[in-house]
Amino acid sequence: MKTTYTVLVGILLLAAAVFFFFPKGEDSTDSIQEKMVLIPSGPTASKIQAFYMDVHPVTVMEFRSFIDATGYETSAETFGDAGVFDYETGRWSLKKGANWEYPQGRDQPKAPDNHPVTQVSWYDAKAYAEWVGKRLPAEAEWEHAARNGGQIDDAIYPWGSNTVKENDTYKANVWQGIFPLYNSVGDGYKNTSPVGVFGKTELGLEDMAGNVWEWCNDWKTSDADPESTNEMEKIQRGGSFLCDTKVCHGYTVYGKSSSTPETSLMNLGFRCVRDKN
Repeated sequence: MKTTYTVLVGILLLAAAVFFFFPKGEDSTDSIQEKMVLIPSGPTASKIQAFYMDVHPVTVMEFRSFIDATGYETSAETFGDAGVFDYETGRWSLKKGANWEYPQGRDQPKAPDNHPVTQVSWYDAKAYAEWVGKRLPAEAEWEHAARNGGQIDDAIYPWGSNTVKENDTYKANVWQGIFPLYNSVGDGYKNTSPVGVFGKTELGLEDMAGNVWEWCNDWKTSDADPESTNEMEKIQRGGSFLCDTKVCHGYTVYGKSSSTPETSLMNLGFRCVRDKN
């Protein structure tokens, strides 16, 4: 009995040592799972059940965990190029070497770890979501969350007002000026910004307007026939740092865009959701 007791104590001490001296990293799968907010159910007619949503878009650090663990090759890496906006010409083009680590190309700095990952296709986003045990949000779920669980009816922004600047402080990372000719960068960021720097919504979500567009699971539907899908383009919500109200007012709670699922852009990322039950 004494020998068994001694062995048991030894096992417990070893387990404690592993716990304290080898803690889970910030980018581990378990820590990623914890960074979610419960979104309440919608009205019965909406058929939206309660679900969990990532607090913020998936970051470069979180996406790197996926790449390191699986060896996954993104669409941009497979094609060898991705969509980059040229501020000098005011045009989009495919740039060789642009990918999730170098969203504006190899001749530009790496993406910071705490910024939203970009240059990820819908396929990449879906693969990451499945790896971490989540899924991409339905468009209706995304808008329900942006409206603070259905609490916002009249306001056009997720923080509950119709203005982007309040008390001399910008509420989102968007274009200030005349796109694509001039950007004052009044919010402090020409490109992506660290997740969460513009605060949280009432539900506790970050970057639901501006910073980067976010992939949804839905195919684009026809405005004339919402029940019909062309299965060529996937929906994106939330707007980005390139959105100017006169050209692309995509960062409203109802704004949307779409692209073919293999598309990778320097202003396009994603966040995940998980069923409550």
